[in-house]
Amino acid sequence: MGKVAVVVVCAAAVAVGVAGAVVVRRRMKREGKWGKAVGIVKEFEEKCGTPAAKLKLVADAMTVEMHAGLASEGGSKLKMIISYVDNLPTGDEKGIFYALDLGGTNFRVLRVQLGGKDAGIVKQEFEEVSIPPNLMTGTSDGLFDYIAAELAKYVSQEGQEFQLPPGMQRELGFTFSFPVMQTSINSGTLVRWTKGFDIDDAVGRDVVAELTKAMKRQGLDMNVSALVNDTVGTLAGGRYSNKDVIASVILGTGTNAAYVERAQAIPKWHGVPSKSGEMVINMEWGNFRSSHLPLTEYDHALDADSLNPGEQIFEKMISGMYLGEIIRRVLCRMAEEAAFFGETVPPKLKVPFVLRTPEMSAMHHDQSSDLKVVENKLKDILEISNTSLRMRRTIVELCNTVATRGARLAAAGILGILKKMGRDIARDGEKQKTVVALDGGLYEHYAEYSKCLANTLEELLGDEVYKTIFVEHANDGSGIGAALLAASHSLNRPADSS
Repeated sequence: MGKVAVVVVCAAAVAVGVAGAVVVRRRMKREGKWGKAVGIVKEFEEKCGTPAAKLKLVADAMTVEMHAGLASEGGSKLKMIISYVDNLPTGDEKGIFYALDLGGTNFRVLRVQLGGKDAGIVKQEFEEVSIPPNLMTGTSDGLFDYIAAELAKYVSQEGQEFQLPPGMQRELGFTFSFPVMQTSINSGTLVRWTKGFDIDDAVGRDVVAELTKAMKRQGLDMNVSALVNDTVGTLAGGRYSNKDVIASVILGTGTNAAYVERAQAIPKWHGVPSKSGEMVINMEWGNFRSSHLPLTEYDHALDADSLNPGEQIFEKMISGMYLGEIIRRVLCRMAEEAAFFGETVPPKLKVPFVLRTPEMSAMHHDQSSDLKVVENKLKDILEISNTSLRMRRTIVELCNTVATRGARLAAAGILGILKKMGRDIARDGEKQKTVVALDGGLYEHYAEYSKCLANTLEELLGDEVYKTIFVEHANDGSGIGAALLAASHSLNRPADSS
């Protein structure tokens, strides 16, 4: 009987030992996979590195490309488009001006009342109108007749205080956020449609002429004084309220920059000499590319899978459309190679652009001790439950890496513009003040991104120069800016005021 007891005890001990070994093996396997996931994150962080020395090389490359783009058409990845805006608002403009902002599935009609030097913008009103889907793929006449009819309806509902004196035409600034080859301040040929529009007979036509014909068909007497894009509009809006504004940057779904250049510094400009000696340049900086950009395998894959491979590389690294998608691609690799979310890859994680930048921002800004916001976002968007705190911390770390790289590269781009304008150094005896107007949802709503951008500019410029540089939020440049440019290029404006 004693022998049986001993055998039983030994068998139990062996079973416990085996079970213990299984647990240890599982833990080791789990820790091995965790180590692999951490390794993927660390490798990504290293490749995203943006030390100050590298950022200064990026800024220098931006300046070189700016010079090349100004020298000749096609001479650079930066298009450096001549906007024909050589007369920015001064704050002295008076009267009632309109803006039409067409850049997506909705358009806005704005009316702005300007009171002159001391009064500024007295009143502004706008109305937003949806474009029926069938008109986005119909005919040029169909789209512009619809827009003109809505404009005419807006004007017909105005009160007596907005009636103009006899012989005066209403004037409109037209923000048209599609690729256009501009030929004057109020004319430009449509190169191609984007954002779901596909109207073949409009391509190659002057969009201002198309709108003007449609307004005539509606019996609306309105002159298009300025054709602008949203970045140039933001610069105009910033300059109206602050004469020290010299550049504008949009950081939203996409990104772009514009700045004021000396007319003499534009070799490719062969038009009528600028009255002011200056010209606003629309850089189209989203297309900037340099060997100094810290591109990773995830950036290359995102670019290869995009609708425009090889184009808009800078935009794909710093703008709101793409930041969340970069995170998704890193998480996908962690799920596939390190079983980060368990033995199977969550199906939703395989869907491109399922993780949007607003959700990324919410996770990055999660201040709760258990990172509850991160937990909920993973559950709601990716249908991933039962995440541990260390997993959630790793995801916040990833958000920080991607946002930091984007913000620091945006700051390097701004430094490139400042270098081109000679505003990156302090000059003895000069009290120089430089203001850059920024707009866009990414800059406005992603606090960690905008804070990092400001800190990076200070780091790159140094204390003394940074004291002279101001980054200001300029809201709604695409609307108000267009109306202000209509005012500064008004047919009714006295000749001596330009």
